[in-house]
Amino acid sequence: MTMMFDRRKLLLAGAAGITLALPGCQMGPRYSLTEVIRRLLTLASQNAFALLLQPGGFYDHSVARIALPDRFGSRSGTLLAAILQSQTFRDRLQRQLNRAAERGAERAAPLVADTIRMMSIEAADQIVRGGPRAATQFLRGKIGIALFDSMLPGVAEGLRIFDDQVINRAVQSVTGFDMAALGQDITRKADDAIWAAIGLEEEAIRANPQKTNDPLLIGVFGLLR
Repeated sequence: MTMMFDRRKLLLAGAAGITLALPGCQMGPRYSLTEVIRRLLTLASQNAFALLLQPGGFYDHSVARIALPDRFGSRSGTLLAAILQSQTFRDRLQRQLNRAAERGAERAAPLVADTIRMMSIEAADQIVRGGPRAATQFLRGKIGIALFDSMLPGVAEGLRIFDDQVINRAVQSVTGFDMAALGQDITRKADDAIWAAIGLEEEAIRANPQKTNDPLLIGVFGLLR
């Protein structure tokens, strides 16, 4: 458990390092709106992953909680299907799947951080003046399916690690559904959850930039409020 905690701290430190590496900026006519977007996305993603990478990060947050696959709600009349309808079993299963999503998010964090650091930012002024989640939407467009691809092996690993027959019993109760399909389902939902969490953090920063203690974000978004 200690190793997992230390691993999470290293990932979060890596995301935070982008902010620390940015040069200090004095507000004035020469400041870069590109830098504003980078700082905004760095802080928003750092805050989002700080929530998601803690134990129970997905399950304990309504914006990120992974729902059971729709197929797990069907009734086929078999004993396994009947067990699947037990609320106790379903709660236990959902927690396992959300833990697997955490393993996928561990792989997503460095990809998001690197993309923010390296990507070109077109029309930065429009993003700054855009909607409450405009920067998050821009970043998601830049990353595309790469986030899903990076998370899938981690989710699959998580399903294996946390499988104490709860997951296998659930999968066996659904015809035409296997562990690979389950991994893809959880990864798609984790992908959406990560962007929802980052977008929520971006929206909060725009609404109250003073809480960031970043003079550049305060100066730009304070003026736009």
